[in-house]
Amino acid sequence: MQPIETIQEFYNRVKLADGDKFSLNNAGSGHFNVFTRDTCYRATPYGRRDFYKVSLILGTGKLHYADKLIEMNRPGLLFSNPMIPYSWQAVSTEQKGWYCLFTDAFLHPVERQETLQDSPLFKTNGIPVFFVDERQQEEISYIFRKMLEEMASDYAHKFDLLRNYLHLLIHQAMKMQPTDHTEQASGAAARITQQFLDLLERQFPIDTMETELQLKTANDFAEQLSVHVNHLNRALKEVTGKTTTEHISARVIREATALLRHSDWNIAQIAYGLGFEYPAYFNIFFKKHTGLTPLQARNVVV
Repeated sequence: MQPIETIQEFYNRVKLADGDKFSLNNAGSGHFNVFTRDTCYRATPYGRRDFYKVSLILGTGKLHYADKLIEMNRPGLLFSNPMIPYSWQAVSTEQKGWYCLFTDAFLHPVERQETLQDSPLFKTNGIPVFFVDERQQEEISYIFRKMLEEMASDYAHKFDLLRNYLHLLIHQAMKMQPTDHTEQASGAAARITQQFLDLLERQFPIDTMETELQLKTANDFAEQLSVHVNHLNRALKEVTGKTTTEHISARVIREATALLRHSDWNIAQIAYGLGFEYPAYFNIFFKKHTGLTPLQARNVVV
């Protein structure tokens, strides 16, 4: 896998500029900046970043996000998460729009305890794209223009104002987001389901060959959550319609597919990283769930 890209490495890669405005703590607590998409390359490397990014994409392209391929065939608002590796490949010649990048510390100063990982927009198991209609595109474009205007100003409290604009962007997207099944559920089953899903997602992505899954079975998760495995299964089945083992298997397959397509690890290394004692066990597991061998999946053109 590619190493995690830092903000400074991002600035070096896109050759924006240098100077005080690219200080890693330019906002006092954390970092913020905003640009037009004219500064973007037509293709970006697959990997994780150590910052958040919100982009209004005006132009078509292909977004590889974890194990998903998302066709960006109309204007869309993209929320990029440091926990998830992704890459972008432009299709149309014209690529317009804006993007802002920032750290968790910028949006949530130290006196506040919540993090962006608690936001439904940045859930690691969600879809990060919101396609927008003409009215929504106009409203979001206006916010980005105000961000650019403010970023260039000498106003003493400009980062407070920029933080408000960023919150406004996030709320615009949350208004577009349909309520999912886990939000509709209530009570103990919903709580334990969310705790399980969060625990499952925290184990991914697998970035280095030294990383190995610690929680592999339904019993492992039940012990970590201090509940009986049967209780965990009933809760998940009630809320999601799937068992604990089905969720674990699906997430492992997603990660395996991403590693096969986007890393140069051999199949044995991927198997060990995903917690399989022998590569043959991984081959059997992968074919059972996908109908393909790992080698066949690696050679699939997407």
